Amino acid sequence: MSRIPQFLAAALSLVTLGAASTAPAQPLAPVNGFPSQPLRIVSPFPAGGGNDAVTRVVATRLPQVLGQTAVTDNRGGAGGNIGTRFVAESKADGYTVLTSQVSVMAVNPTLYRSPGFDPVKQFVPVTQINAAPLAIVVSANAPWKTFAELATQAKAQPQKITYATPGNGTLSHLVGVVLDKDSSVSLQHVPYKGAGPAINDLLGGQVDVLITSTSSVAGFIQSGRMRALAVTSPRRLGVFAKVPTLEELGYRNARFEDWYGFFVPAGTAPERVALLNRAIVQVLQMPEVVKQINDAGSDVVASSPDVFAAQLRQDISRWSQIVKLSGAHVD
Repeated sequence: MSRIPQFLAAALSLVTLGAASTAPAQPLAPVNGFPSQPLRIVSPFPAGGGNDAVTRVVATRLPQVLGQTAVTDNRGGAGGNIGTRFVAESKADGYTVLTSQVSVMAVNPTLYRSPGFDPVKQFVPVTQINAAPLAIVVSANAPWKTFAELATQAKAQPQKITYATPGNGTLSHLVGVVLDKDSSVSLQHVPYKGAGPAINDLLGGQVDVLITSTSSVAGFIQSGRMRALAVTSPRRLGVFAKVPTLEELGYRNARFEDWYGFFVPAGTAPERVALLNRAIVQVLQMPEVVKQINDAGSDVVASSPDVFAAQLRQDISRWSQIVKLSGAHVD
């Protein structure tokens, strides 16, 4: 594996926090010989963001339950589309798993003219991991102490203040589009290939604001290197418990809720999907994992495949309409 840059240590701290106190797992018996080899869990973003961190939280503990190693494979680019397409085209044998999120599976198919995958036809949902707001953050030395101060300057000087996101087509990007369209909070979008590089540039002063998942920046908020100005839904846990929501600040159409979840390629045998679900849900119910996810600003969901599939269909319907109304698109 490649060496992880030092600046990512805080972003990935939730992976190792409490690892020494991991609760004993209950190993599951293989089903018809599955699994008999290591699993590959693809995160369609670079190391350092929330998707990667949540992937590693599960991947490091799955061997206790399945008896096989689970390797995290970061394949970033195109707002998550590249890694997602890779899994869609992988062998449907249960050994290649995708960690995805609402921005990729429910937003990108409408936002991108050609995302390269169909979230319903090419994937089987395994389980939803969590549910959380997005966070609007700045570095600790930024001039804005509140979102009102940031919004006032953005309205007075349109497109002067830059905001970073994990990429074109992400839910973070759409938050900025809606704020501009509905409330004249006009920020200049700077897309990255994942939250990790965006975090680095925010801390380095290359961009002014970052919109991303709470789990991506919780460690930096806790350490005092970043300041959270607002979140996008009433789910407020951990270091975000007292951060105001955009709705509370008077912004309409500003409730956005993110989630992460696991998927496998369509055609994967139902008994393998069921075993993966049981194993991952067992990991997500470990007390130290619940604490890590809560501390990062998320609620644990750990749903069944059918419930997660229904959630995905609901979100595709909702976000496709929002994208169309916003007029946003990515070639």
